Amino acid sequence: MAAAQAPLRAISRRDTFTVALGALVLAAWAALWLWERSPYGRYLNHAELGGLAHAATADAVLAQSALYVGGWLLMTIAMMLPTTLPLLDAFRRMTALRDDRRRLLALVIASYLGVWLAAGAAMHLFDFGLHEAFERFAWLQSNPWLFGAAPLLLAGAFQFSDLKHRCLERCRAPIGFVIQHWLGGSPALQSLAIGAHHGLFCVGCCWALMLLMFAVGTGSIGWMLALGAVMAIEKNLSWGRRLSAPLGIALLLWGGAIALPPLIA
Repeated sequence: MAAAQAPLRAISRRDTFTVALGALVLAAWAALWLWERSPYGRYLNHAELGGLAHAATADAVLAQSALYVGGWLLMTIAMMLPTTLPLLDAFRRMTALRDDRRRLLALVIASYLGVWLAAGAAMHLFDFGLHEAFERFAWLQSNPWLFGAAPLLLAGAFQFSDLKHRCLERCRAPIGFVIQHWLGGSPALQSLAIGAHHGLFCVGCCWALMLLMFAVGTGSIGWMLALGAVMAIEKNLSWGRRLSAPLGIALLLWGGAIALPPLIA
């Protein structure tokens, strides 16, 4: 009887895990949707950074930056956490018999999101620097097309890079990744390390596509859905490998269409 009930318990735990993760992701999407439509929706948009340099006090700069980074964290949960479902499920199954399995899984998720939060803060500072440069240099003010074309051309070129494909290969083998990084020692530290290492590879393969959010508007729910779906397909579906090159060509053509008219005028 006990042997017969074991598969049922395993299915029940898997269903609970899927529902809990889905609820977290849906809550992030709902929060972003509500935030976008609130009086504070402008803080999700990178264009708001243009006024940070001229804010009255340092506190105003820090407050607006904190709101923006908070929005980035929500965006990461909504867009990137679903792409880690195979890895999280592999880790859940490996630790299914442990009493502390929920805490260890939470540590994996927290460290993964922590890496993306650090990446978002770095992108935020980079975008802030671009706005500062725009205010200082007349050439940039007379060539605003550069801010739309450059992220598209960069993301398109990165689709063909070795770094992109090496990072994707690590993300596409979640079971091997978990086994490789579960080295013994402190389970808590190992869980943090698994989440952080996977986060680094995830940033490595997806940072250029996430950078597009600065070109199309980080507060756009539609673009979040589209880019999140693209990254999930690239990482997790068997035919995702065939998407990289056509997507890269499309992004290069899009960026070229923006850049070419001003260059030949």
